Amino acid sequence: MAEFDEDSVKVPFGTKHLDAAMCFPASETDVDTAVILTHGAGGDMNFKHLVSLARALASNGFLCFRFTCKGLNLGYKVKAYRAVWDFLKSLQKFTIKQIFVGGRSMGCRAAAALARQLSEESEDALQGVICLSFPLHPPALMNAHLQRSEDLRGLPDHLSVLCVSGTEDIMCDRVLFEGIVKEMKAKVDVFWVKGANHGLRVKGRSEDSVLDEVNSQVITWLTKQLA
Repeated sequence: MAEFDEDSVKVPFGTKHLDAAMCFPASETDVDTAVILTHGAGGDMNFKHLVSLARALASNGFLCFRFTCKGLNLGYKVKAYRAVWDFLKSLQKFTIKQIFVGGRSMGCRAAAALARQLSEESEDALQGVICLSFPLHPPALMNAHLQRSEDLRGLPDHLSVLCVSGTEDIMCDRVLFEGIVKEMKAKVDVFWVKGANHGLRVKGRSEDSVLDEVNSQVITWLTKQLA
């Protein structure tokens, strides 16, 4: 028997629609925790890392809603993310009580920006943020780290944040990032994947083994937040 089901969804966004996919446990109807994910500057919601994580989440009792937004403007992507959050809140199929937002690279910058925006409106809007390969700066351009981390540093102390990055990520200098983490008011957990680059690939390891490690970290962290 399948551990999860997946439905294709069209999310209203102004005069357009966003392509999305909803992955959820096959045998449960009382799912109350959802995770929204989106992709980075390239690719779409079918990027292997997002699909792998979505299915792992659904197999462990969570609803995962991932979507495609091709716009490279961060503000546009945040508006799209807000539309998805609104859509998820209106779902009749499940009674969602907790929502976590996240994404990969630029997608997690958008998630952090949305989380900051929503938390200023209500403390109960979100429970946390999941950042996969946060793009702290362009390659070799370290001086962008303060501007790019502004929303992360602006998250309030009632939110929890998980950051998963590779130790060899040329867009996330480890020393700089750990300095940013010390400045954050939110509760932060950081998991460094040894030897991984920005795409979370590790020489000498299969992609699936790395994804299993990342997925396990995310699920363990989420379970801890809900305990």
